[in-house]
Amino acid sequence: MPSRLDYGHLTSLFENATEGIILTDGRGNIILVNPAAEKIFQYSNSELEGKPIELLVPDESRPQHHQLRAGFYAHPSNRSMGQNRDLYGKRKDGTGIPVEVSLSHYNRNNEIFVIAFIVDITGRKQIENNVKRQKAELEHITGELRKLNADLESKVEERTVILQEALQKLEQSQAELNDAFNKEHELNEIKSRFVSMASHEFRTPLSTVLSSATLLSKYTKEDEQDKRDRHISRIKSSVKNLNDILEEFLSLGQLDAGKVQMQLTEISLDECISDILDEIRPSLKKGQFIEQSCEGTMRMYTDKMLLRNIIINLAGNAIKFSEEDRKISIHVVAGPDLASIEIKDEGIGISEADQANLFTSFFRGTNATNIQGTGLGLHIVQRYARLLGGSVTLTSRLQEGTTVIISIPTNQRG
Repeated sequence: MPSRLDYGHLTSLFENATEGIILTDGRGNIILVNPAAEKIFQYSNSELEGKPIELLVPDESRPQHHQLRAGFYAHPSNRSMGQNRDLYGKRKDGTGIPVEVSLSHYNRNNEIFVIAFIVDITGRKQIENNVKRQKAELEHITGELRKLNADLESKVEERTVILQEALQKLEQSQAELNDAFNKEHELNEIKSRFVSMASHEFRTPLSTVLSSATLLSKYTKEDEQDKRDRHISRIKSSVKNLNDILEEFLSLGQLDAGKVQMQLTEISLDECISDILDEIRPSLKKGQFIEQSCEGTMRMYTDKMLLRNIIINLAGNAIKFSEEDRKISIHVVAGPDLASIEIKDEGIGISEADQANLFTSFFRGTNATNIQGTGLGLHIVQRYARLLGGSVTLTSRLQEGTTVIISIPTNQRG
């Protein structure tokens, strides 16, 4: 993992985000706008920079928005998307647009800055309107059916068949619309969780980098090298956290796009794992140690890079979620057809309720909210294991530790 910040990733994340992102200062003036926000509101960044955020609010809502903004700045708090609010923005041509807005904030040099994440929900509103229209049509047809049954007894069977066919088609159409609406809503919830998680996980290391960089400039004397070294170490650690987060986002994106392909080579499994453990040992906490054992035939065909990513992710979790002076054991058993890699820690463990959702993207255990992470690690591990033709199993008890077993074929030849 690189130890320096890849600003290309950060710029790409900002410029290619599908949600609009707008940054305002303590006076409510726009500082920065990403391309998605420019597209939503049909303004260029130069046209919005320095302008009050109320420029993007419909005229009839501006007085109320001034009051709401003043109240938010007085008592700032993060706000997720949705929350049963019907919000509208205003494009450059004056037309309104339905939106969902999530707010996050941070302080810098005693000034509050607010980040707005904006999603254009025009498509969802259209689906909702279509559902309502279909429902009205369905109710109308049902009423007609009852009327015909009363007034046209002689033709009831014929008309009933015709209308029931029409009713079935309308019901099928409504079911399809409801399914599309539910999928769109589920996608928006995933996006909302991503935005909330990303804004939280990026803010802490970025604040550390900023504060340490500022303090470094104050330690100019020769005998203050230890203070400079301490802040340099904090910056390196924060940059590594940022790169870890970005790597997980990129891995998930490549998996979703189907761009991860297996490259099968012959490896020595015990040597491969030893090399990986040498790579991660510098991350061990004080007193932590790794105990490795192997048995069976170690020569196998697999994708070395996918296997490396799996081991680094699981061993990294064992280190991160264990206290100091704890053992982490890795036991490998390999046969002619299957290799089993068991990674066991003595960490905080996972509750039974949380274990059902552990492999879901962006999910984090209730007892891990104060430990940095994206909630993508186990989701990515499971998908990598499936690409290798294998599987993942997990057992855990709170305050006793967690055991993860990866089982993969040993004789793949492409």
